[in-house]
Amino acid sequence: MAVRRRSFESPADFVAISDLLTRHYRPGNRDGNWFQPVWEYAYTHPWFDESSLGRIGIWEDGGEIVAVATYELRLGEAFFHTHPACAHLKPELLDHAERQLWAGDADGRRTLRAYVNDFDPAFERVVVARGYRLDPEEGRPMSQFEIPAPFPAIVVPAGFSIKSLADENDLHKIDRVLWRGFNHPGEPPDDGIAGRRRMQSGPHFRHDLTMVAVAPNGEFASYTGLWYDAANRFAYVEPVATDPSYRRLGLARAALLEGIRRCGELGATVAYVGSEQPFYLALGFKKLFTQNCWVKAL
Repeated sequence: MAVRRRSFESPADFVAISDLLTRHYRPGNRDGNWFQPVWEYAYTHPWFDESSLGRIGIWEDGGEIVAVATYELRLGEAFFHTHPACAHLKPELLDHAERQLWAGDADGRRTLRAYVNDFDPAFERVVVARGYRLDPEEGRPMSQFEIPAPFPAIVVPAGFSIKSLADENDLHKIDRVLWRGFNHPGEPPDDGIAGRRRMQSGPHFRHDLTMVAVAPNGEFASYTGLWYDAANRFAYVEPVATDPSYRRLGLARAALLEGIRRCGELGATVAYVGSEQPFYLALGFKKLFTQNCWVKAL
């Protein structure tokens, strides 16, 4: 049956794209697609641009989604996901992104940031031939941690405790630690609670795998989100944030390791994180590849 292209239709295509990403995962992320938790985290993020959902491109074969061209949070960026037998569609996906996923820059020009894995030279040649230039500052590294068994003891600083949102799901405390942990000044605005509630609305969000380090005064000092893909037995880390008042105490390390340990108990053999920061490498994560950012004024 011929492949046909259509626009994203909510909410059914959220589930269908999730299925595509889950079914075609390959160890080490060699499928080249997003993990399903990356898609779900973006889709439920308060900054996600729902008004542009119709610009996401869907390619179907016999009613099955075989390729997707999408943004992550907002227009101006493009990510490409395919069935392993449909990688040849990537130039067509790029065509769609150039027509539908662009955004205006400060000078009023249409621009697009297309993300291509560094182990995909065929697609890289396509973007280069079309005049895209590499932006080395915007690459997306992916790193992997092999979960040990037995899991080593986790050190928690004196006076602090590690628990999950299954124990205490205080949205105000969550909002504050994430606001401050991502270096926003002052206290969070009053309208952030709805966004934090939305971030917990995805079908695979797990309160028992979302860890917080609790300070002696009861504040959430650090926050770590863990996602578990039961079908493929891996964990995914997103997000990690520590309040500046509590940094360099080992709290993020303890919360992250406890979340990974719990995923290991569920059956995960590896954990992934979209980073190569020294914090993760010191824990034993090893970089796998980089999703390079290619930019073009259209």
